[in-house]
Amino acid sequence: MRKLKVGMIGGGGGFFGKVHHRAISLDATREVVAGALHQDPALCEKFADEWGVVGYPDYKAMIADWKAGNLDLDYVTIVTPNFLHAEQAMACLAAGLPVMCEKPMCYTLKEATDLKALAKRKKNAPFALSHTYTGHQMMMLARELIKQGKIGDVRKVETYYNQGWLATLLEKEGNQQASWRTNPKMSGISGCGGDIGTHALINALWTTGLGLKKVSAKLTALPGRKLDDDFNVFGELSNGATLVLTSTQIAIGHKNDNGFRIYGSKGSIEWAQEQAEELHFLDGATRVTYFQNSFTAETPDIVKSYGRIPSGHHEDFLEALGNLHTSLERKIRALKGEKGVAQAYDHPGIDEGVLGMKFLGAAVTSSKKKGAWVTL
Repeated sequence: MRKLKVGMIGGGGGFFGKVHHRAISLDATREVVAGALHQDPALCEKFADEWGVVGYPDYKAMIADWKAGNLDLDYVTIVTPNFLHAEQAMACLAAGLPVMCEKPMCYTLKEATDLKALAKRKKNAPFALSHTYTGHQMMMLARELIKQGKIGDVRKVETYYNQGWLATLLEKEGNQQASWRTNPKMSGISGCGGDIGTHALINALWTTGLGLKKVSAKLTALPGRKLDDDFNVFGELSNGATLVLTSTQIAIGHKNDNGFRIYGSKGSIEWAQEQAEELHFLDGATRVTYFQNSFTAETPDIVKSYGRIPSGHHEDFLEALGNLHTSLERKIRALKGEKGVAQAYDHPGIDEGVLGMKFLGAAVTSSKKKGAWVTL
């Protein structure tokens, strides 16, 4: 089977480009072959040489070389700060290149809706949004069990993402990751909310299949910081259920404490990213733990197809991101007419990206109005 060829935009100067690189390479069915890996052309050349890929001074030159037939690409991964996503994704889609884009999808809601309009026209260039945690098999299984009616009607969702790395003003000390994430010109209208609050949102909505009607929010920041580092939201879901969403980057001692508790009329489901291989179901009389790759009759074949190794061996963050690339790969291979391609799971894409931007806008507006309810 021919490997899919991947180009990367950004990612050379931060840690997450290498995370994507590893996730892309995980199954030996995809490989990074080219990149415009930094905004500084000199650093583009440096990182390309380190990675052993064809380097370009900017993403436009990479797309132009592909269009001219001088570069073989099947899709592009965008790993740049938020304010660059829309321009780069629009250029790729307009050229007919599928995209895997980091979240939040855009800098503004208008950018998101414009991007969605283009993506809907480009049927042969699928767009994927890199909500990594949805690639965990147990998060996928939670979604399937809820669809099967395992917990009954959803009544309440508690979803959270707690970190502590911004408990001091690292941006004042020259920390690159902190500098762009806390800068409104690069990050957008929300810091913590855009960075990890959108993950907590997808925990709730993608997993339950519900929509969001309205929110009441309180966003705060340490003195001297321009964007929120603590992001708290009450919401009403589309079925009337309650959403309680908390995300913070000032929780000292917490690393990537991300997960959810979903309470239904027949039972509850719980999952925590730092124990990603376990999914818990409770019905008041029993507590059932589902383990990664220890499948039951309730596990759909499409979820099973994303497992790689026997239960008891760890599959975690890299594998979860790899699963998102696998979903995009399956869509691309199917569009190319390849035979025997496994079905792609319904991982987040353009619609979730627009929803995330609407959510951030409503939360920021509500907080400015001292928690007033704002309809999405």
